[in-house]
Amino acid sequence: MPRSQKSKLQAAEKRRQAQGEAQGKGAQATAAVKEESTSSSSPQSEDTTQSLPQAGSSSTSQWCRRAQATTITSTAVSCTRSDEDSKSQDENKASPCEAPYYTESTGEDSLTRNPGLLEQFLLYKYKMKQPILKEDMLKIIGKNYEDQFPEILKKASERIEIVFAVELKEIDSTRQSYNLISKLKLPNNGRVRPGRGLPKTGLLMNILGMIFMKGNCAAEEDIWKFLGMMRVYAGRKHFIYGEPRKLITKDLVRLQYLEYRQVANSDPPRYEFLWGPKALAETSKMKVLEFLAKVNDTIPSAFQSYYEEALQDEEEKIQARVMVRAGALAKVIVPSRAMPQNIFPPLVKPELRHPADKKI
Repeated sequence: MPRSQKSKLQAAEKRRQAQGEAQGKGAQATAAVKEESTSSSSPQSEDTTQSLPQAGSSSTSQWCRRAQATTITSTAVSCTRSDEDSKSQDENKASPCEAPYYTESTGEDSLTRNPGLLEQFLLYKYKMKQPILKEDMLKIIGKNYEDQFPEILKKASERIEIVFAVELKEIDSTRQSYNLISKLKLPNNGRVRPGRGLPKTGLLMNILGMIFMKGNCAAEEDIWKFLGMMRVYAGRKHFIYGEPRKLITKDLVRLQYLEYRQVANSDPPRYEFLWGPKALAETSKMKVLEFLAKVNDTIPSAFQSYYEEALQDEEEKIQARVMVRAGALAKVIVPSRAMPQNIFPPLVKPELRHPADKKI
């Protein structure tokens, strides 16, 4: 066999081996993430505890992202203002409930297949609380796609962000080490409770968005109707969120991200949700709107009425901060009328300076 032909065959064999190794590692990561689904599933909740797609699929979290987007799309009527005047005024304005959800190609090119593999790997590393190294990520996508790594990583991290509300950030430039960081300061980097697991921040951001769109106060039945379209049900264990009722009405309330209170004079008792103090301190209507806009693959200003409200909220916060700083500055500066009058030593009369200075 000619040497050139032999070298070509060897090169082709190496490429096949590299692709096989990448798919094998992606499959291991998928199996590790899927393990939580298997351990938490029960006959009662088989329809809600869906497993992640296998390696090579277009997205590890496709079902969850589409569920969130479908939730927002399907609740277009219920998300609008209850006030009839608001409805008539906003009739021709865009709503985050009506925006088209994120779509992706079903092709098997590197920019659709490799982000899926990388997503599985990133979620696996997050779940295991292990650092994410660039050299390991390059092994996942394969040597043939190293030149496309920045774009593949961007796609993978964006798709994780719109589901879990976590951002990929570099934590060590020397080691080129990364981590997925929760958008809110939830305990355990978004896990809420100690131990391994996937972030709960995305669920919380969706609930905060729903509360915002319902006039800053949402009835409990509306929240569960909203979550039901994401296949998150009270009393049914979810492979990401655990028992949702406990997470939402107990844990997130205890952590002060949500306020859960009884509706006044309701008989039988009814309950409603508001933003808690921690949510008000750590995020804003604009940040939540930006998250919802990213889920719907659009920009915040497309939702005009909500965008205007979010802008007004930002302006009020800026004014409040200015007033606080002005008040603090006023306490530091001593008013002129309070300054002591005898801060300089008394002047000595000329005739008392020295006997030799006296006039004869």
